Amino acid sequence: MIALYQPRASAVHRLHPLTKLTISFGLIALALGVAVDWAPLALFVLVLIPLSVAARVARPFLGTSLRLLLPFALSLFVIQSLFFPEGSTVIARLGPLAVKAEGVRFAFAATVRILLITGALLLTLLTTHPGVLMSALAQKGLPPNLAYVIVTTLQIVPQMRERANLIVDAQRARGLETQGSLLRRTRALLPLLGPLVLGALLDVEERTLALEARAFSATTPKTSLFELPDPLYERLLRWAILLAILAVVGLRLAEALR
Repeated sequence: MIALYQPRASAVHRLHPLTKLTISFGLIALALGVAVDWAPLALFVLVLIPLSVAARVARPFLGTSLRLLLPFALSLFVIQSLFFPEGSTVIARLGPLAVKAEGVRFAFAATVRILLITGALLLTLLTTHPGVLMSALAQKGLPPNLAYVIVTTLQIVPQMRERANLIVDAQRARGLETQGSLLRRTRALLPLLGPLVLGALLDVEERTLALEARAFSATTPKTSLFELPDPLYERLLRWAILLAILAVVGLRLAEALR
């Protein structure tokens, strides 16, 4: 459950989880609502990177962001620059294929938007303990079962990655070759899939038993051992960001209806 969380003593960590989520969704709405290609990249550099430095998680933040983005960005630039359907401005030729400026611009715009979206959510996960996030959602009135599902969904990718690494290490200890040529790596995937899928199914059963043991399905009001501090200025900040999000959505709708 804490695969991404990086415990630090920072002001960003001390923010209420809903404040961090609201800031993340505000940045995402701004990136999607502003019709300027480089705006999401500017927000990433000027807002998210300084926040990650202040939270002292800059290294895992940048490393994980690049690892998540690079494969997608590479495939997007290759496909869109060569096969963009509305492209007409050729900037280079690779044999029978032509690199089109419109495709490169589309790939850049999509890449920086995804960079900002993943970066905003990643910074929240790096600075927020999953248990604290679930308590914050439940204390604001969200059903505990739904809060648990949301938090578990946010953690499923790092959990699957950690389980896959454990299985690969176990297969290597048994003499299986998992490195080398592409064909050898592909063959190594088959022994990995079975334990990975079975482990995920067993996890579902264990989580169900854990939820029942903790009375998640009980209809009586839930209590908590601790109350998360939620200062007035953070509540005002969240309302201001929500109003800004509504303003951005309204402007985009107005432009679309012209």
